[in-house]
Amino acid sequence: MRWPATTDQYVREYEAELGTPWGNTAAWLRVSYPFLHADRIVTPTLFLCGDTDFNVPLLNSEQMYQALRSLGRETELVIYPGEYHEIRKPSYRRDRLRRYLDWYGRYLTRQGAQAATH
Repeated sequence: MRWPATTDQYVREYEAELGTPWGNTAAWLRVSYPFLHADRIVTPTLFLCGDTDFNVPLLNSEQMYQALRSLGRETELVIYPGEYHEIRKPSYRRDRLRRYLDWYGRYLTRQGAQAATH
């Protein structure tokens, strides 16, 4: 589940469901759990974002990336200039797929997982 950040296209839906952050702080804190407890996240995390994505704004990913980075967690942020939620430029699509494969190879294969724990 994504956490509401009031910077994306779903602000109206969040307020309809949760109320305003200042009117129902407890609900907003409950759904903001991942960011507010970033210190509990130990899984290596890769963020791939278009810088003009209004669906899942770059700001949200930058915020979580910086939180994990400040904790010394394995994390990476890649920003694709001029791209929206769907990456369309062929060279960026190729780059994104290569990054997926490299990341999975590093952390999901038996050899990669063993290297990451040492």
